Amino acid sequence: MRVLTADTIGSVWIVCLFLFFGNAFAQSDDKEPAAVVEVGGAASQSVTGGGASFGPTVAVEVTPIENWLELEAGVTSLFKRHSTEWDADLLFKKPWTLSKKAEFMAGIGPEWVHTTKYGVTANSVSGEAVLDFMFWPSARHRFGWYVEPGYDYNFGRGHEQSFGISGGLLIAIP
Repeated sequence: MRVLTADTIGSVWIVCLFLFFGNAFAQSDDKEPAAVVEVGGAASQSVTGGGASFGPTVAVEVTPIENWLELEAGVTSLFKRHSTEWDADLLFKKPWTLSKKAEFMAGIGPEWVHTTKYGVTANSVSGEAVLDFMFWPSARHRFGWYVEPGYDYNFGRGHEQSFGISGGLLIAIP
């Protein structure tokens, strides 16, 4: 069995970014941004006794079907004592525009989880459900901020469940 390293995960993430950006720039004749980059922090609390963890998160979001579907691909690394977790997810979101400066989305999707705990590495698949609140100070939607609470259910050994929240900066790519 091959163990994935942080370099391999980083390489996969870079390839995914190029694929999403390539598709997103094909939509650039629209008034909406071609893609939105989310950069921020994340916190997670286990419901099944695993404790809390914290770390950075980054994601890219594109809109293949206006007002109906947004796709978000993201990577989060969570750290706690004697444990590191890398999560890569693909979320399918339904958007609602609340005003010119506020949006709300509900989404679900699969998540790949790579955990190292006390030197033991494990990979598993999870399901994720999120609510995404996006706020744009300007109606031009160039920069903004987001808050995204979520729930994860891991299908691997132990069936870990957790509630989390992420938040940070939105950067629109024209």
